[in-house]
Amino acid sequence: MSDLSDLRIAILATDGFEQVELTEPKKALEDAGATVHVVSPKGDSIKGWDQDHWGESVQVDRQLKEATAGDYQGLVLPGGQINPDTLRTDDDALSFVKAFADAGTPIAAICHAPWILIEAGLAKGRRLTSYTSIRTDLRNAGADVQDAEVVVDDSASPTLVTSRNPDDLPAFNAKLKEVFSMQTA
Repeated sequence: MSDLSDLRIAILATDGFEQVELTEPKKALEDAGATVHVVSPKGDSIKGWDQDHWGESVQVDRQLKEATAGDYQGLVLPGGQINPDTLRTDDDALSFVKAFADAGTPIAAICHAPWILIEAGLAKGRRLTSYTSIRTDLRNAGADVQDAEVVVDDSASPTLVTSRNPDDLPAFNAKLKEVFSMQTA
């Protein structure tokens, strides 16, 4: 098991995140010793989406306007349809993601969250996967789209980790821990 005890990881999300795509990576990273902050442009808590209905609320640890990429050694972007669609139109959220990219800090995105990578200008020329319904969007943005439970592209900076859907969470979480463990606090 990777020891992430010296690392701080940000999870960027807003209302409508797929419940398990935030809670399971958060738990896996915390179980490996990382300090994990849910960062959001919205309020004290955000509400998840649980397959086909509203899920539970999750506490926001840091407001997006108060967070800086330099405070973290990794970024996780959970999917769901609503969450990434909202974040990809939020200039502050895109600036936050771009700051991680500019610093060469690994970014992980699952399900619909690669929409945010597209909008941040990070998809072109990169090997990525996603939920089936946005693969054409990835191709149109210049990505080399793969159909695999987890894809790691370390061909350029930053390293990108992507997965397709909640069924891929075990592989996604294992790869997150592996990639993030190579960072130094």
